Amino acid sequence: MIRRYKKEAKKCRRFPGCLFFIVVTVVIAAGAGAGAKTVTDQLGREVTFGQNPRKVVSLAPSITEIVFALGQEDRLVGVTKYSDYPLAAKSLPRIGTYIHLDLEKVVVLQPDLCIAIKDGNPRSVVEKLESLGIPVYAVDPRDLTSVMETTLEIGMLLSAEQQATGLVRDMRVRVQRIKTRVKQADHTPKVFFQIGVSPVVSVGTHTFIHDLIVSAGGENLSQGPVPYPRPTTEQIISFRPDIFIITSMERGEAFEQVKASWRRWPHIPAVKNDRIFLVESNIFDRPSPRLVDGFELLARLIHPELFDDVKTE
Repeated sequence: MIRRYKKEAKKCRRFPGCLFFIVVTVVIAAGAGAGAKTVTDQLGREVTFGQNPRKVVSLAPSITEIVFALGQEDRLVGVTKYSDYPLAAKSLPRIGTYIHLDLEKVVVLQPDLCIAIKDGNPRSVVEKLESLGIPVYAVDPRDLTSVMETTLEIGMLLSAEQQATGLVRDMRVRVQRIKTRVKQADHTPKVFFQIGVSPVVSVGTHTFIHDLIVSAGGENLSQGPVPYPRPTTEQIISFRPDIFIITSMERGEAFEQVKASWRRWPHIPAVKNDRIFLVESNIFDRPSPRLVDGFELLARLIHPELFDDVKTE
C-alpha cells in the first residue's frame, strides 16, 4: 500500500495541492480495514467499505432522493449541485455537478462511501476516487423495476434494509394499482413526449420514460434505437400525436409560448382536443422513488377516463 501512495505522490508533483489528496487518502485507507465488507455493484465491480458507512457522498440528485426516502439523510455529508429535493437537501455541502465533480471537495469530506450512477458520473472520476482510497458503489437504474432494485441495494449499503423494503413495497402497490386500471383501457393514445423547450428532444425505446409511457397505456411515437432523438417539426406533425407531454422547469409564459407554437397546426389531434400538458421534469428525469409519482401522473394524462375518482395535479 505504501508503495502505491509513493507512486501517486510522484504523479502529484505536477499538480498543485495533490499531496493533500495523498495525506487524506492514507487516513481514509487506514480506517477501511476494520469491519469491512465487500459487495458487487450494478456494474459488476467489487467494492469494499466499512460495515456501517456514516459519511456518504451522493454523486447524483437521484441518489440523494433515494437516501432521503430511506430516512438516512443524516449520513449525507455531500451532494451534487442540483440535489434540490427534498428541500433539506439544499442545505448540504456541494461537490460539483454529477458530470463535473470537484474531487478535492469530495476528499475533504473523507467519505466512507460514495454512491455513483452510470449515466452521468464520468468513469475516469470514479476511478480517480477509488485510486485515492475512497470506495464508490455504482448503480444503473433503467426502468421502474430497476429503480426499486436500486433502492433496496442502497438500503442494504446503509443498513436500512427494513426502510427500503417498506418503501419498495409501497412503490410496487402503487405501480400495480395503475397497471390494473390501465388494462381496462380500450384504446392506446399516441404520445409525443418532449423534453425541454428548445431544442425539441424526445425519448427512444431504451429509456425509463419510454417504459413509463407504455406501462401507462400509451404509444411512444419516438420509440426506436436512439435514446434521445431530435425529431423535426415536420416529423412530429406527421406523427399526429393524441397527447403532447412536455417536461420543463419553466412555467407560465414560456409554456404558453410552447402551446402557441403547436397550435399553428390545429389538425393535430392533441391540439384539436387541447391535450398539451406541461409536467415537472424532475419526477420523470430522475430514477428515484418519485418516478412512481411520474408514472401515476402520466397514466392519468393518457387515460383520464380511467381516473375520474383521482385528482390530476
